[in-house]
Amino acid sequence: MKTIKIFFDEPKVFEPGNIKPLGGIMGLYFIFLPKTEIQYPFKKSRLIYIGMSEKKTNSIGKRLSDHFDGKSGNPGLVNYRKVEPLYFTYINFEMLKKFWEHRIEDLESYFILDFVNHYGVYPICNNKTGFEILKSDLTVKLEIDWPYFEK
Repeated sequence: MKTIKIFFDEPKVFEPGNIKPLGGIMGLYFIFLPKTEIQYPFKKSRLIYIGMSEKKTNSIGKRLSDHFDGKSGNPGLVNYRKVEPLYFTYINFEMLKKFWEHRIEDLESYFILDFVNHYGVYPICNNKTGFEILKSDLTVKLEIDWPYFEK
């Protein structure tokens, strides 16, 4: 099985000017705190949410904008933003298509379940669980740079 290392881009401040250019982009996005670490069961992380955009009409830009405006119905993200500014980063699904032969929903599940393996529980603002990916169907192992979200 081939291993692919996943690294994250520079963090962007979670504000409309940084969100708007992501219209039409599909992929995964990660919302995190700049300073505060959440004490998860296994170790601390600043990551509070893993999300996805599965189609261009519901792009990363649209999803992040809905989270920013509170339209997504996620009170955790709204309330954390009241306490300190949030950051985000994202992965463009187009970049992974040559390695990942499954649906984007499966990729999100892979990331969420891998987070659980490293930290012991789902990210604090994720209110849905990842669906189990059939490990026997995977032809690639993703090695995710979770320390990116640690201090």
